[in-house]
Amino acid sequence: MKNTLAGLGKLSKVIAISLPVLLSIFLVRMQSLVHRELSPPECRVKKWDIPVSFTQKQKAPLIQKLPVTCCQNDSSCMDEMLYGKISEKKALLTAIDRSLQYLQTANAAAAYQNYQVAGITRDRVLKSLKRFRELLLKTNSATELHQAIQREFVLYQSVGKDTKGSVLFTAYYEPLYAASRLPTAEYRYPVYRLPADLNSWPKPHPTREELEGADGLQGAKGKLRGLELFWFRDRLEPYLAQIEGSARLQLPDGTQTTIGYAGHIAYNYKSIGRELANDGKLPLEGITLPIILDYFQKHPQELNIYIPRDRSFVFFQENHGEPAQGSINVPLTAERSIATDKSLMPPGALALIRASIPFANPTGKIEERIVSRYVLDQDTGGAIKGAGRVDYFLGTGKLAGDRAGVTVSNGQLFYLLLKSKN
Repeated sequence: MKNTLAGLGKLSKVIAISLPVLLSIFLVRMQSLVHRELSPPECRVKKWDIPVSFTQKQKAPLIQKLPVTCCQNDSSCMDEMLYGKISEKKALLTAIDRSLQYLQTANAAAAYQNYQVAGITRDRVLKSLKRFRELLLKTNSATELHQAIQREFVLYQSVGKDTKGSVLFTAYYEPLYAASRLPTAEYRYPVYRLPADLNSWPKPHPTREELEGADGLQGAKGKLRGLELFWFRDRLEPYLAQIEGSARLQLPDGTQTTIGYAGHIAYNYKSIGRELANDGKLPLEGITLPIILDYFQKHPQELNIYIPRDRSFVFFQENHGEPAQGSINVPLTAERSIATDKSLMPPGALALIRASIPFANPTGKIEERIVSRYVLDQDTGGAIKGAGRVDYFLGTGKLAGDRAGVTVSNGQLFYLLLKSKN
């Protein structure tokens, strides 16, 4: 569903995968980030890491292990948010129900038919999710839920990017932009519908620059003529919508609508944030979406230099207010949906993530906290590749975008499955 812009890493759908919402590391979350410790001192005994003996024996993307026993005074070990606001548990139940819906489809059956990790089947994922839902409704505290999981479940941990379980987390969101159904002197930059004949376009496909021009205003002169869907005021906004894979639009008459991913051309996403760093315009380490946006606010003329360097191009459809959708064709749930590489990870499955995530404090300032969250794997993205990447969906609007734009941390990813009866 996304390309991740602010989560900007996901280019919404690799050609073979449908990502209506597309979101993942915006213009980049650089991988040279400093590793953040995820546990207090008493937990730094590599509890959350994968023992070397495991990865020496197999090359699967997931390693089976027992649930991690929480260290004393480590409140980040459990999903305590679930037992605060009623809305948190409701949101997770909604995400679970959407995955249950998906898991009973023919698409899910096909996805799991040749899944590469032994012991993970659609039937087991389905039963595990149903049992977790029962426990979620019965339990009254994060500790009680964690203890039930320890009794009944095993974890399948991602080997990460280093075979020790270290996973790079970024985040994505659904932006809100002003847009118009008709071009005007104010609204000049379009996004486009999916060409009906895209599958017959000869390869290599035309690049972004060949389709819309360096300034983003030449689409009507070529293959995109007549495919304009909405017009934006700012050159960068339709590009960011492509990175995120979806957007909510505020129209001049006061109404709102939504657009979502419909397809893309046969080029991989290229981070313009990294291009800026390669050219020495910004330091590679610590680059975030807000830093990138600030740069282009000061140097708007350079948008026509850097946006064309990303040859990829995304097409949209109007979703008439429907929420952003993930690659398994169910709506995403803020804070409870993730995107991973679906060639490796089980679609629709229940997962536990543990990472440093930014939150807004009571004064509105963004602060990071190490947290554990139960989530559903419901999306993917062109820039989310390998066992060492997760993109976390943070919702819609400015605050979600502010948080997504600075989300970059190393953590762990686990899938929860009922213990085998064999």
